[in-house]
Amino acid sequence: MSSKLKTEKEDPRVTRTRNLILGAFMELLTEKGFQSLTVQDITEKAGINRATFYKKHFTDKYALLNHSIQLLFRQEIEKRMLDACHYSDENLKALIIMVCEFVSNANSHCAPSEPQFESLVETQAKKQLQGLLQVWLEKEGSAVDPKTAAVAASWAVYGLALQWSHDKSKNRPSAEKFAEQVRPLIAPSLRMI
Repeated sequence: MSSKLKTEKEDPRVTRTRNLILGAFMELLTEKGFQSLTVQDITEKAGINRATFYKKHFTDKYALLNHSIQLLFRQEIEKRMLDACHYSDENLKALIIMVCEFVSNANSHCAPSEPQFESLVETQAKKQLQGLLQVWLEKEGSAVDPKTAAVAASWAVYGLALQWSHDKSKNRPSAEKFAEQVRPLIAPSLRMI
């Protein structure tokens, strides 16, 4: 992670300031889009100075975006308790639904003309997916290399979710129906042999 975040217990003021930064960032992201957004905009909205932003929190707006995506994706995984699960076809389906909804929601915050934003979402989402899938496979004692299988499946899940989110037709299935349709494409690479 490129932000200057500490895993040890941190001062509540630091946590409060980071939450102000994250709130301002998410609000401005919707209003202005990522490319137009500046650190100055974020710090003004958060009511902090730029030195605090750089010294104690993030190196730049890209590090903030990366942290935000990681945090939001992790929250979705935890909310659906997928981090406490093991591999099963139903859990895979729930994960695909979550990723579809996450990608669709993330893309609604920025204009399609901001491929850099989409690329950062993709990188972080695939990284989080890979980690979760690898844990699932390691718990089950996979006959295939868990890391390799997790990488392949994370790319497939993300790519399919992105395709689904870009489909603006009236015929686009719900995330649940789509997950049911594509799960058989991904499951064979994850099933234990």
